[in-house]
Amino acid sequence: MSLILLGLVIALLLFLRVPVAFALLGPCLVYVLATGQSAGLSTRLVTGGLNSWPLLAVPLFILVGVTANRAGFAERLFDFALALLGRVRGGLGYVNIGVSLGFSWMSGAALADAAGLGKVEVPAMLRRGYPARFSVGITAASTLIGPVMPPSIPAVIFASIAAVSTGALFAAAVLPALLLAIGLAIAVFVWSLRHPELSGERHSWSRIWRSAVRVLGPAGAPVIILGGILGGYFTPTEAAGVGAVYILLLGFTYRALKLRDLIPILKETATTTASITLILGASALLGWILARERVPLLVADALLGFTDSTIVFLLLVNLLLILIGAVIEPTSALVISVPILLPIAVQFGVDPLHFGVVVILNLMIGLLTPPIGAVLFVLSGVTRIPVHEAFVGTAPFLLPLFAVLMLVTFVPGIALFLPTLVGL
Repeated sequence: MSLILLGLVIALLLFLRVPVAFALLGPCLVYVLATGQSAGLSTRLVTGGLNSWPLLAVPLFILVGVTANRAGFAERLFDFALALLGRVRGGLGYVNIGVSLGFSWMSGAALADAAGLGKVEVPAMLRRGYPARFSVGITAASTLIGPVMPPSIPAVIFASIAAVSTGALFAAAVLPALLLAIGLAIAVFVWSLRHPELSGERHSWSRIWRSAVRVLGPAGAPVIILGGILGGYFTPTEAAGVGAVYILLLGFTYRALKLRDLIPILKETATTTASITLILGASALLGWILARERVPLLVADALLGFTDSTIVFLLLVNLLLILIGAVIEPTSALVISVPILLPIAVQFGVDPLHFGVVVILNLMIGLLTPPIGAVLFVLSGVTRIPVHEAFVGTAPFLLPLFAVLMLVTFVPGIALFLPTLVGL
C-alpha cells in the first residue's frame, strides 16, 4: 500500500508540472522517514548514486555540445552539406539529415540539437520553397540521431544505471543511428518524387571545396572522441574531456568564440548538468525503495507468468517505453524504468547493451509523440511554426523511425556487431 501511495503521489506531482527531481525526491524522503529509516540514509543513497566516474562524462559532453552550438559549427556543416547535396531533388531534406548526423558526433542531446539546428535549417528550407510541415517534420525527426549516436548523454546515463560499459554502449548505438539516417533519407526520397519543382541548385566544385575546408576542424571531433574510445586510447570520460578542450580551442582558433563567451557557455553547461544530476540523485533513492519493496522481482514474476516469449516481452517493453517517453523527459524515464526493466530483460536472455539501445530509441521517439513532444515545442519556439503544424509534419517520419526500432529490437546483431568487433 505504501508503494502504491508513493507512485500515486509522484504521478500527481508530475501531472502538476513539479520539477521531476523534486517530484521524485519529496515522496521518497517521506517514505524513508515513514518506514523508520534515518534521513542520513537518504543523503548517503543520493550522494552515492552520483559517485560515479562514468557520470563525469555528462557535463563534459554537454560542454562539447554547447560550445559547438555557440561556435557556429552547425552552420559550417549546413553549408558543406548544402554544397554537396543541394543539387539533388529535395536536397535540403538530405542536407537536414546529413547535418544532424554530422553534428551528432559533437552533441548528444535532442533538445539542444533542435534549438541549434532548427534556427538554421527550417528558415533555409522555407526560403527555398519547402512546405513548413515538411521542413519542421524532417528537422524534428533527424534531431533524434544526436542522442543515439555517440557521444550520447542518454547512453552515459543508461550505462551508469545499468552498470555496463559506456564505451561498449556507444559502439552498440553507432549502426542503429546510421539506420535512422538511412530510414529518414528513404522517406525524403519518397516525398521528393511527388515534388519535382524542388529540383535543387547548380553544382559548384569551388563551393564544395571552400565549405569542406571550413568543416575539417569540426570533423576532427568524432575522430578524437569516438576513435579514441573504440581504439582504446581513452575512457569515455577522458574522451569527453579531450573533446571539450578540442572544441573550445577550435572555437577560439576560428575566432568564433571570445573570452566573454565562456561565461554563458559554462552557465548553460552547469544549468543543464545540475538538472540532470538532481534527477539522478533522486533516482538513486527511488531505486533503493523499489529494491526494498522487491518491485523488479514482482514485475518479473508477473511478466514470466504472462509470457515466456522474448519477442512478446520486447513488444510489451516497446509499447511501455513509448508511452513513458511521450509524457516524461528521457533522463527521468531512464531512471524510473531501467532499474525495473533491465533485470527482467536479462532473465529473458536479452543482452544489456542491446536492451540499452532499444530503451534509448524508444524514449527518443517519445520526444516526437503527443501529448508532450518536447522536440516539437522547442522547434515551434525557434521557428514560429505552430506546434500543431509541427505534429502533423512529423507524423510521416515516425514510420521510418518505428521501422528502425523494430529492426533493432528483433535483430540484436545490429547493436552487438560493433562492440563484438572491437572487443568491448
